[in-house]
Amino acid sequence: MSKPSSTAALLAAGTLAFITAASAQNAAATPAPTTTPAINGVVAAGTPIKLIKDGFDGTEGPLPLPDGSLLFTENRADRVIRIGADGSISAFLENANGINALAAGPNGELYGVQTLKPRVGVVYPRGQEKVLVESHDGTAFSRPNDLVLAANGTLYFTDSGTQLKPGEKPPQGHPAVYRLLPGGTLEQIANDIPRPNGVQLSPDEKTLYIANTAGDQVLAYDIGADGKLGTRRSFAKLSGLRDTDTGPSSGADGLAVDADGRLYVATTDGVQVFSAKGEALGTIALPKAPQNLAFAGKDKKTLFVVGRGAVYSIATLSSGYRGRSK
Repeated sequence: MSKPSSTAALLAAGTLAFITAASAQNAAATPAPTTTPAINGVVAAGTPIKLIKDGFDGTEGPLPLPDGSLLFTENRADRVIRIGADGSISAFLENANGINALAAGPNGELYGVQTLKPRVGVVYPRGQEKVLVESHDGTAFSRPNDLVLAANGTLYFTDSGTQLKPGEKPPQGHPAVYRLLPGGTLEQIANDIPRPNGVQLSPDEKTLYIANTAGDQVLAYDIGADGKLGTRRSFAKLSGLRDTDTGPSSGADGLAVDADGRLYVATTDGVQVFSAKGEALGTIALPKAPQNLAFAGKDKKTLFVVGRGAVYSIATLSSGYRGRSK
């Protein structure tokens, strides 16, 4: 077969360049979602996705407070930001060892997973800070990521590990899930989840959920009356699995539950919502891919979603679970 002429080759290259440029232009022209789809019992069609503010240096770990305000971590700036019930925005806590996520205790104390010197501890009130744990069996944590505090005082948290850059030395720790009992005993629940991220409890605290970023599954453990965990199972399958430089990823991150036991998962596709039985109910796409979320406000009928430096709010039909802070 004869080779194409240089003119034909140039024409083909020009056509390919035009198609590529047009595709890029069309992709850029695709409007960012500004309203929600209808998800039965969760959100009405056309509900506005309100941008509260963009441009933070990282947004993670949202935590509602009893007065209707919301805290979240501006994690790369090492501070905690407060959004008041009136919409005001202010710095709440500075220089707290790289807090990534928060949980609230019964007496107003705040627990945090901290990443600059990896540990889990009490970070507020000032002057009452306390290191709870910073290693397991003599091995330092890698990067504690998320946590949830049960009504009985048990603290569940994940250590998602780190994504190393070329030439970086790997940390001592390994991706794992832990629980810290009220008496101070630390137990490793799992060390075979590639990248455990968000962690959450069902409203009745009989199920523990773990988001695996490096996969398309939300995992679950049944919690017995004696506190023992059952065998790990797949709770729900996530959409949007993508190939990345570090392997397959759904972007599964933070988790939230509502009063009816639905599970909300922050993923690359958006907020994916599942019934208490793990049935997919729908997805709320956002202008920026979410990283974490929480119900807040005095009635807990506003879903706050954070990620990539932005904070959004969505009025919901469902109400967040009120039996604990998140």
